[in-house]
Amino acid sequence: MASSDPSCHTVVFESSSDYPSSQELRSALEKGSDEVKLETLRKIIVSTINGNHQASPTLIMPIIQYVMPSRNKQLKKLLHFYWEVCPKYDENGKLKQEMILVVNAIRNDLQHPNEYIRGATLRFLQKIAKDTELLEPLVPTCRSCLEHRHSYVRKNAVFAVYSIYREFEHLIPDAPELMHTFLIAETDSTCKRNAFVFLSHCSMPKAVEYVLSVYDSIPSLDEALQMSIIEVIRLDCKSDSANRARWIRCILELLNTPSHAVKYEAATTLTNLTQASAAVKAAASCLINLVVKESDNNVKLIVLDGIEHLRSKHGHVLDELIMDLLQVLSSADMEVRRKAMSIVLSMTSSRNVEEVVLFLKKQLQKTQEADFEKAPEYRQLLIQSIHVTAIKFSEVAASVVHALMEFLGDTNNPSALDVVAFVREVVEKFPPLRASICEKLISTLSEIKSGKVFRGILWILGEYVETLPIISDAMLEIRRVLGEIPILASEQKLLDEAGGNFSGGDEILDEEGGESKEKEKVAAAKPKVLADGTYATETAFTSGAVARLEAVKSASKPPLRTLILGGDFFTASVLASALTKLVIRFVDLSEDTTASNALKAEAMLIMTSVIRVGQSKFVTIQIDEDSNERIMNCIQSLSELDVDADRKVVKEMFLDDTKRAFEKMLGAQEKRAAEKKESESKKATIVQVDDLLTFRQFSKKMTDDGIDYDEDVGRATGAAEIQEDFMSNLSHITQLTGFSDPIYAEALVKMHGFDILLDVLLVNQSANTLQNLCLDFATLGDLKIVERPSVYTIAPHGFQSIKATIKVSSTETGVIFGSILWEGPNLSEQCVILNDIHIDIMDYIKPAYCNEAQFRSMWTEFEWENRVNVSSPLSDPREYLKQVMKVTNMSCLTPEGALSGDCDFLSANMYARSLFGEDALANLSIERTEGGEITGHVRIRSKTQGIALSLGDKITMAQKDNKPLTV
Repeated sequence: MASSDPSCHTVVFESSSDYPSSQELRSALEKGSDEVKLETLRKIIVSTINGNHQASPTLIMPIIQYVMPSRNKQLKKLLHFYWEVCPKYDENGKLKQEMILVVNAIRNDLQHPNEYIRGATLRFLQKIAKDTELLEPLVPTCRSCLEHRHSYVRKNAVFAVYSIYREFEHLIPDAPELMHTFLIAETDSTCKRNAFVFLSHCSMPKAVEYVLSVYDSIPSLDEALQMSIIEVIRLDCKSDSANRARWIRCILELLNTPSHAVKYEAATTLTNLTQASAAVKAAASCLINLVVKESDNNVKLIVLDGIEHLRSKHGHVLDELIMDLLQVLSSADMEVRRKAMSIVLSMTSSRNVEEVVLFLKKQLQKTQEADFEKAPEYRQLLIQSIHVTAIKFSEVAASVVHALMEFLGDTNNPSALDVVAFVREVVEKFPPLRASICEKLISTLSEIKSGKVFRGILWILGEYVETLPIISDAMLEIRRVLGEIPILASEQKLLDEAGGNFSGGDEILDEEGGESKEKEKVAAAKPKVLADGTYATETAFTSGAVARLEAVKSASKPPLRTLILGGDFFTASVLASALTKLVIRFVDLSEDTTASNALKAEAMLIMTSVIRVGQSKFVTIQIDEDSNERIMNCIQSLSELDVDADRKVVKEMFLDDTKRAFEKMLGAQEKRAAEKKESESKKATIVQVDDLLTFRQFSKKMTDDGIDYDEDVGRATGAAEIQEDFMSNLSHITQLTGFSDPIYAEALVKMHGFDILLDVLLVNQSANTLQNLCLDFATLGDLKIVERPSVYTIAPHGFQSIKATIKVSSTETGVIFGSILWEGPNLSEQCVILNDIHIDIMDYIKPAYCNEAQFRSMWTEFEWENRVNVSSPLSDPREYLKQVMKVTNMSCLTPEGALSGDCDFLSANMYARSLFGEDALANLSIERTEGGEITGHVRIRSKTQGIALSLGDKITMAQKDNKPLTV
């Protein structure tokens, strides 16, 4: 029996060179001290569980003779381990004669006066509960231990009886009655819990009878017993229980127990028993209270998942508890805050939105305090949440938009950008708020520090400032944040003033930025080595001039001027576009030609000044061609406003097209969000006409949110997974050895979550018996072997199937390699090296979605980049994009509208996420040549090198597969 169903043990490393012979082990057991015997027995156990049974039969009698009589408790405990793993049956499947002595010794230990030895021996009996010949003589003694004075013995005796009854019911046929009697008379809480667990698994009617007998005292019982009672209630209610009403009252009382574990189990069980609104609210309230009071963040996240499940099933029943749930935001962990916030947003309705927004605004003010933990991240989360709420419920938009605009000058750039995005969407969707928002934005321009925030505000002002007074205010404020105009002349003036008694510096520019004029100065010179290794002459005069120039650059200046002098000419081009829009609108609205011409001239002066200073020595970086061209286009557009035909074209281009593009972008975002919501709410399930009916549909109807615990266990064990068919398995088979090798091996590689399952088939192709055959695996990369396969003997032309499990810890390219060892004729060791198994990381990478800001942030942050050159015979750029998305499991972030139309150029961003939470980004830039081929490149970025390299290899291999054969 033991040979057909061997136990599986953990592999422990041992060096074969250090392992002593059988004679040395026997001598150490016979003559050594207790310490020597301990070490010797440990070596024997390790060798036995690693599959080396050769020396074990000869050592059983010495162990019985010299180790068993010892009173050393450590030695006795180690001896239990040995009896568990040693071979107890001979080759014919009969119990070895020596085991009779072992059984006698175990009986004596079960009657030992020391309670620790009795309890440890009873624990040992649970591990050998499959050997009926060993257990039968021990049953009477084991039963007597149920009456021992010490609780440690009694609680282990309960589980020993349970183990024996579960495997061999005929040995203790009256066990349920015995345990029920024991449970009623028992006083120790642990013993009562163990006995109750016995009844719940072996005799449910008696377990229910006991629960009813102690019904009134259940809230005051021990926590472990309460958990077991909840389990029994759950199991009993799966059938048509007559006690359902009493069970519901009992669970409601358990919601108020001090134990958090009991509260959670009671709340989840209550929603399984009934759909009543009062019960659902009580369970949800209990779970929310649990989240607030529990300190472990992992527990908080698990309970929040339970709350989200309740909310999805019961709609607005939980809306009244939203203010209680908002208290969870006091947690310091950002993941808990994000999870709670997502639930709050889904529970927000028109009835409670004002209270929610008021609370979020108070939390936003608290993040301004210096000692607030993780204030920048939390502030950004609050701003994003208020954004979503205000867009969804227009009645609160006016009350929050001005509060959020206080954070436009925030030093935390992401928070300020979120505010700009929110304001931009509000001014588009709520026209009545435009005037007040624009006035507020104009007043906060001087507080802005970020170029990105400046660009957003300037765009809003250019698009939505629609009255003459506000246009004038906007122009005044823009002049204030720019400083003195022209910029170049004022900066040169500062440099001249800094020169003191010097005659204006070594290089003077006129106001128009004309040619530089050098004044000859005579000064002592010294050699200086430049960056390229050549010599240059540095004078004291030029050193002083450079120092003065740096002092002028670092002087305090208005914010927008500082950005332009720092080289941010993208913001300058946005400023030029905003000024152009303001002037065009002013010209349309005003009948005062003089005022219109003055405003136009002022705008053109600002733009010209920006270009001039961008070409001078006062800026950190010279102006780029794109920004220069953009600003020049704006100047030209303003100069042509006098012609009515040109004014119509310019107006349509600047005032209509940009706003229309923004409206289209918002519409695309709303459409994508609606599609995502619809796909989540309506999961498509295809039912074939010849599918079997599930008879559970005709049985007692379960509650909608009832949790089927059998299904949960099925999912956890993988039993619920869809079984692959034969043809799909064939594609995952890897050949490990050659057809001419003495042994043929092939492996079926299956990915199961974070595990790799190897099902290896071995075929003995020789006429010899392969003895002590061992399959050794090793790994390269973030792979870890969970267990080592056992030793096998394969008959001539026989088969053997071996399974191995490998853990995966990250999305890296992994390699599994190994060898097969066996004993051939004359005990000679023979070996076959296996082919490598390369793990495909595509099984761990799934398409995902992120917004543009997140993509840009990650693109800047990630340090690993792999650039793959594109050369494909495909003639359609979109077909190549689809091919790349297919081979890399990535989703396209670029909107469909941006990819539509007939064009020879295509640029798209792609994104994917691994099961381990690792991000993979890609940018595709390709063009179609005159010959009809696709050329360009794909840039892949990730935090780890492995993902970037592996995805690049996938694209390269796909290109090779598509290339036509050439002669």
